[in-house]
Amino acid sequence: MTLVSPKNAEAIWRLVPGPLRRRLRTHGGRRLIRFAPAAVLALCATQLTYFICQVAHVTAGIAGAAGWLAGAIVSYVVSRWAWERSGRPHLVKETLPFVAISLCVGVVLTATSKLAHYWARELGLHGAKEVLFAQGLYLLPVGLLARLRGPRLAGDDLVG
Repeated sequence: MTLVSPKNAEAIWRLVPGPLRRRLRTHGGRRLIRFAPAAVLALCATQLTYFICQVAHVTAGIAGAAGWLAGAIVSYVVSRWAWERSGRPHLVKETLPFVAISLCVGVVLTATSKLAHYWARELGLHGAKEVLFAQGLYLLPVGLLARLRGPRLAGDDLVG
């Protein structure tokens, strides 16, 4: 069973420009379409966890690390589905590279969280304004890193 009826899916496809539609119909395009929900879910897990930790007055470093960990776990699980991986993951080819990259991202996000709260205090922001300011700054490296990590359009096909 699909989430969208074939009639609605075809109507949505007609809205996509022709050149992009051709690229999305390739094998890489189908993988991109599968990757997009994985990226969105990981982003939501990261931002929601970070927000909850801030509202609960958890320290900036712990909030940043908790947000990163939530996003990393969701990213790993859902990305395996998006990239059509099944069975036991290969330690050297899949798990270790993901962990290495994730740890680097964790350092960046934890440092960004601390820096965001420091800047918020320097600007005299408190309460909801501080939380929203930090949330926005925390989102910047998440978006940049997702852009660097995710698939992108190149030439006639999509490449990862």
